[in-house]
Amino acid sequence: MKLNNNRYSIFFIGFAILTLSACVTTKYNRPEVRSDNLYRNSKTTDSATIATLPWRDIFGDAALQTLIEQGIKENLDLKQAIERIKIAEATLYQNRMAMLPSLQGDVSVTDAKQSKAALNFPAGVNINLETQTYRAQLSTSWEADIWGKLSSAKRSAYASLLQTDAAKRAVQTQLIANIANAYYNLLALDKQLAITEQTIKSRTKGVETIKALKEGAVVNGAAVVQSEANLYAAEVTLPDLKRSIRETENALSILIAGSPGSITRTSLDSQTPYNDLKTGVSAQLLQNRPDVQAAEFSFRAAFENTNVAKTYFYPALTLTASGGLSTLQLKDFFSNAVFYNLVGGITQPIFARGQNRARLTTAKAQQQIAFYAFQQTLLTSGQEVSNALFAYQTAAQKEETRAKQIASLTKAVDFTQELLRYTSTTNYTDVLTSEQSLLTAQLNGVNDKLQKLQAVVNLYRALGGGWR
Repeated sequence: MKLNNNRYSIFFIGFAILTLSACVTTKYNRPEVRSDNLYRNSKTTDSATIATLPWRDIFGDAALQTLIEQGIKENLDLKQAIERIKIAEATLYQNRMAMLPSLQGDVSVTDAKQSKAALNFPAGVNINLETQTYRAQLSTSWEADIWGKLSSAKRSAYASLLQTDAAKRAVQTQLIANIANAYYNLLALDKQLAITEQTIKSRTKGVETIKALKEGAVVNGAAVVQSEANLYAAEVTLPDLKRSIRETENALSILIAGSPGSITRTSLDSQTPYNDLKTGVSAQLLQNRPDVQAAEFSFRAAFENTNVAKTYFYPALTLTASGGLSTLQLKDFFSNAVFYNLVGGITQPIFARGQNRARLTTAKAQQQIAFYAFQQTLLTSGQEVSNALFAYQTAAQKEETRAKQIASLTKAVDFTQELLRYTSTTNYTDVLTSEQSLLTAQLNGVNDKLQKLQAVVNLYRALGGGWR
């Protein structure tokens, strides 16, 4: 009967401890955040999204695929993110091990000699004042996780690990976007350089034509110098274009962790933007955007740190034990030399100079900061999706209109040049204006296609694509 009473007592104590622990710490639940209607005027209910597609399906250019593969393999920012995951894994392991008892071993030899004068022995007493103590012991210590401090610390470390993993994936999605955007920018610069060089050839012939017309008294000397100035206006842009190409190549080389050098590439004309741009619903950003996930895990870690701070107001139960062998004679080390001690103690904080209250206040503030950051990241994600989608739509609209503009300006250049040969009513300023307008339209047409290509890249990244 007494044994049963003991069992009931133990059960009651254990239940009471679990109940009190649940009152001290709280279970994590995802906070309420706005995740609907973040794309602005997007009423789709289709959950299909390009975010779930592998990046090779979005970027079909073989040269670009090679660059992305090398970037994922060699990029130094990505390698740093991987090392941060290792640190988080070690921290989690350390917090898991804190749940277990510690164990230390100690072997020592102590030589001690007392002063005969200090002991004040009576005359005639002769005692050995020098002793040697041989000692070998094991000691252990264990803190009972009554209030959930160790469990909360472990969960915080786990959330931090998940955060670093999500951060690594965020680095990868941003890396892929940066490589693709730089690559398309490089192709656009190549195209603008080719257009400018073709314009220079055309204007060089134009200068020769104007000189011939002057000799025939069709135009005057002003037309000649104007045509030369028009040629120089095109030539002066070449150095800047070449500099931009060099700088873009160097930037791409850094992204793939290579020395600055030439980049193997195709052409802008060969690029076909991915056009099946499914965005899904904005609530999917919580699952697809790595930086949104990282922000939530950061909040979760801060939430568990608040739980830890709460437990410092409650008593800590610690059990310590040690035992081993101790003797004054080495020959007696394994006989009658056993010793041990076992101590159990409860430490209740009474006056900690405000440390516990300051710790809890700090933890709560950090938790709130993490929550606001989580909200901000989610809202920013929706903004980026909306911006990228609209950039694609406007680029497509401009492409159609720009093609008509270029066709009309090309005809205008041809007509004014022909009229200049056969009638004196046409001023060379008309030719000059039409040629400058044509070049500007052609260069802007390149920017339109670049905007469309980069809008696809930015939309893919904004939706959380590129890490699967």
